[in-house]
Amino acid sequence: MTTDDLLARSRKEIVRMEEVLELLGEGLEALGAEASASTQIRSEEEPRKRFKLINRNQLMIRPVDVEKLVEADHPVRAIWAMVCELDWSRFEDDVKVVEGGKGRSKTDPRLLAALWIYAYSEGVNSARELSRMCSHEPGCEWLTGMEEVNYHTLSDFRTKDKEAQDDLFKQVLGRLSAEGLTDLKRVMQDGTKIRAQASGNSFRREDTLREHLKLAQEQIEAMGSPDSEELSQRVIKAKQRAAREKKQRLKLALEELQKFEQNRQESEKASRVSESDPEARMMKQSDGGFAPSYNVQVCTEASNKIIVAVETTQAGTDYDELVHGIDAVHTNTGQTPEQMVVDGGYIKNANIEEAAERGVDLIGPVAESNPVASLKQRGVSPDFYPDKFRYDKQTDTFICPAGKTLTFQRSSRHDGRIEHQYRAKAADCQSCPFRDECCPKASPRMVIRKEDSEAVKAFRAKMQTEQAKQIYRSRAEVAETPNAWIKAKFGLRQFRLRGLRKVGIEAVWACLTYNIRQWIRLIWKPQLATVSAAVAGM
Repeated sequence: MTTDDLLARSRKEIVRMEEVLELLGEGLEALGAEASASTQIRSEEEPRKRFKLINRNQLMIRPVDVEKLVEADHPVRAIWAMVCELDWSRFEDDVKVVEGGKGRSKTDPRLLAALWIYAYSEGVNSARELSRMCSHEPGCEWLTGMEEVNYHTLSDFRTKDKEAQDDLFKQVLGRLSAEGLTDLKRVMQDGTKIRAQASGNSFRREDTLREHLKLAQEQIEAMGSPDSEELSQRVIKAKQRAAREKKQRLKLALEELQKFEQNRQESEKASRVSESDPEARMMKQSDGGFAPSYNVQVCTEASNKIIVAVETTQAGTDYDELVHGIDAVHTNTGQTPEQMVVDGGYIKNANIEEAAERGVDLIGPVAESNPVASLKQRGVSPDFYPDKFRYDKQTDTFICPAGKTLTFQRSSRHDGRIEHQYRAKAADCQSCPFRDECCPKASPRMVIRKEDSEAVKAFRAKMQTEQAKQIYRSRAEVAETPNAWIKAKFGLRQFRLRGLRKVGIEAVWACLTYNIRQWIRLIWKPQLATVSAAVAGM
């Protein structure tokens, strides 16, 4: 097809489009005329409805009484009243500017703490979101006096000093104790799993971690070259910082992996750790699944359900956390709890004995061993279970159902108890007609006699009493209340921060917020109501 043919075809298409546009124009004019006629008819029939005009193209200046932004009984006023009673000297050590001197004034640590406590109580644990709240949320506006607070300032303050945060928790606990809200006669301990800022897909083995670490180093070196002129220096620095942080996490992941390998049993699968949060561990959740998490141990006194200790661990179970809980309560209060009430996850003989040595009355369910499943797996008949073997105390021997003697072999200590081992003669078992029922997979037959310590015997006897059972029945209401507040009311089902130290800080902020909310409910609001009633009666 020649150029002239193409031009001719294009002219025809243009003419056709002009005809279509002309027809569309006529149609629109007709529709407009009909609409105008319809409007004219309607206006002749009835007047048009009138509404307030919404004018967004205007500037408004209106006075704001900051003091009246929140009501007299708003929780934010109580939070400010509490933080003003505390000692902030540990947070002021690095402040160099002084009144009358040079330099930019620093943000008051009381304000930053109050903002975070209020934010956690409102289910907010993001520094950026809290910074945005300062520009529109009445409680934050009242606290700041209508001033904005940069999210960097908020973020740095929250994670700055773990020891200072712990001291803050102790101070608040001391205030509550002074007002009669704590009683260490009975303390409940419970653990809750809070998800880490990582996914299950972020877990890697050693070879993959080393490969990713090498790539991260190459990326950092590439960013150091001035070839990317099109990027601003701010963007380049941000990318470099992100790459360095990733490299640091990968190095930490390799260190955590080495710890895993040292403690790993040969039967376990190859160890893996998370690239996102190397210190997180895969833990079983309440729904039966597994997810990267931390185990937050909370000790709550029973009288007013005040948290007296909080510890964040990497342990997937609670078996080894009871003693740490007792120590944490003593560290925070200077006292050892008289009684600790725990669930079955904390009960083992070693814990029972340790609690007895410390003079702590331990309340918890009795752990009963059930070897039936193991015996069935080995093919042992119920007629030859250990309880069918008769122990002769005088000769220190066992007599089997077939009348053969099992003699003492050795003793060993396991989980706070002494285990005595008794074994039959090989010849007796080989010639026994009941061998396939008694020891089909292992010969000769062996029986273990377990001897509990006096502390364990006393614990078992105590837990058979109705008084101990009644105390244990009250455990769930007290121990699980703070966990419900933290997860359901405060929304802390997943940590915002990464690393054991930082998530520990976040857990302390949540528990600190919980305690202050209980103080508001039990002390501040009743006192305010009394004062208001007295003023109204004058």
